[in-house]
Amino acid sequence: MSILGLLFVLVTLGAVLAELQRSEYVTRQNEARVQDPPFSHQHHVGGMGIDCRYCHTSVENSNFAGIPPTKTCMNCHGQIWTGAPMLEPVRQSYRTGKSLQWVRVHDLPDFVYFDHSIHVNKGIGCKSCHGAVDHMPLMYMENSLQMEWCLECHRNPEKNIRPKAVQVEAKLSEDKKTVLDPGVEKTDNVFSMDYEPPSENTPVVVKLGHGYRVFTDQDEMGKLLVKEYHLRTQADLTSCSTCHR
Repeated sequence: MSILGLLFVLVTLGAVLAELQRSEYVTRQNEARVQDPPFSHQHHVGGMGIDCRYCHTSVENSNFAGIPPTKTCMNCHGQIWTGAPMLEPVRQSYRTGKSLQWVRVHDLPDFVYFDHSIHVNKGIGCKSCHGAVDHMPLMYMENSLQMEWCLECHRNPEKNIRPKAVQVEAKLSEDKKTVLDPGVEKTDNVFSMDYEPPSENTPVVVKLGHGYRVFTDQDEMGKLLVKEYHLRTQADLTSCSTCHR
């Protein structure tokens, strides 16, 4: 085989391996994980309207979002569905004090440092990373969580950042540039599954300082929020030591 032929084979093999590394076969992206007992985010979040923080209690102040103890489940299921066979593992866990064994869905390598609290406190919504969990009967990983995916956001956080609080039921002028009535402030916007980025059809009203701003463009709003929430520089966000400590 000639040198050019060998080079072609090596380049082709490298390209194939690179694509394999990004494939769902490796990342297990979009693969629903079966849990025992079965747990549906679609039912609990989408149907019942339970806030993420009710179960994931430390998400705002810890690197780990938290897994709820069985007592959290029994706050409701001690009163409803008390005899359902599928919930017997929950009742048994409560009786014995032995923790339920959940199958982990989002599992970063041990050499990666990730802090939930810094992300939600800087305006990155749960949905940006975990997807629309309110439509997931069984939980799956919507995004690859690979380094290139994380870096894409760290290089351009303005594309994903959202206001931590928004005005709902606000009344706007006909040209959608002036706030006539700010409506009511919704302070848990980071955890909202219903939030949509600003557009001409879905303007977002945000209180900034002593006034209100109407946004119809994500980039415009994002760049302002990056400054408002004091995000670190792109050099800091993409530094190896930020995630590998």
